[in-house]
Amino acid sequence: MRIDYHTHHERCGHAVGKLEEYVQRGIELGLQQLGLSDHLPLIHVDPAEYYPEMAMPLEELPRYVEECLSLKERYRGVIDLRVGLEADYIEGYEGPIRELLAPYPWDYLIGSVHFLGEWDITDFRQVHGWEGRKVMDVYRKYYAAVQKSAAAGLYDIIGHMDVIKRFGYGPQTAEERDEVRELELQTLQAIKEHDIAMELNASGLTKPCAEMFPAEHVLVAALKLGIPLTLGSDSHNPAKLGEGLDEARSLLYRLGCRELAVFEGRTRSLVPFEL
Repeated sequence: MRIDYHTHHERCGHAVGKLEEYVQRGIELGLQQLGLSDHLPLIHVDPAEYYPEMAMPLEELPRYVEECLSLKERYRGVIDLRVGLEADYIEGYEGPIRELLAPYPWDYLIGSVHFLGEWDITDFRQVHGWEGRKVMDVYRKYYAAVQKSAAAGLYDIIGHMDVIKRFGYGPQTAEERDEVRELELQTLQAIKEHDIAMELNASGLTKPCAEMFPAEHVLVAALKLGIPLTLGSDSHNPAKLGEGLDEARSLLYRLGCRELAVFEGRTRSLVPFEL
C-alpha cells in the first residue's frame, strides 16, 4: 500500500499547484491512496492583519471541498482520493472549529498544533518568537496543546507530533532532554487513550531539524503503545509529492510496523504494507 495523506495546495497561499496536479502526480508515482488536506482557514486571528499566505480564505472552504469531491469521483478506479483537512488545534476555539468542520463529508481530519496563541511556531517568518523565551517553557506549552488536541474529539490523525523541534530549538541539558522524553510519552499516552492515529511526516528531513516528525524514539514508543500510524509528505508542491516517504516506509518497516492507517468517511482501517 502506497499512500500520502498530507498535502497542501495553492488555496493555502504558501503552496503551489492545483488539486488536480497533485492527483495526476500521485498517479505517476503509483499511489493507491492520496489524501487532500489543505489548511483550515484562520479563525483566531484577523487574516487581513496577520501574516499573509497562512491558510485558505474562509470563503474558499466550500469550494475546496466541492473540488475534492469532484476529483474523487472523476478519478474513481484510477486512484483512491481521500478528502481531508489539516485543521489546526487552537486552544479555546474547539467549539468554532467543530462548527466550521461539521457541514462537510470528510474522510479524515489532521489535528496539528501550529499556534501557541497568535505565534505560529512552524512559520519561518516568526522564528523571532523564540527570542526572550525559555525553550522548555515553550516545549511544555506545546505538548500540553497537543495533548488537548487529542482529547478534543475533533481529529482522526495527530499531525507532525514533535514539530516544535523544526527550527533546531530544543533541550540543552540531560535533565531537559529527560523532561522532553516524558512530555513526548505523556502525549503519546493521550493519543492512545483517545484512540487517534498519528502520522509519520517526512517533511522534517528538509527542515533545520533534519529529522522526520516524530523522531525514531517517539515512533518506537508509539508502536509499543499500539498507536496506528499513517504517512504524509506534507508536500506544498506537486513535484514534491511523496518526498521522503520511501525513507519513512523503510524506517517503519525496520521498527516492525507492518500496517498503515487509512481512512474513509471518518472510519479508520488498517492495511498491510511491504517494502
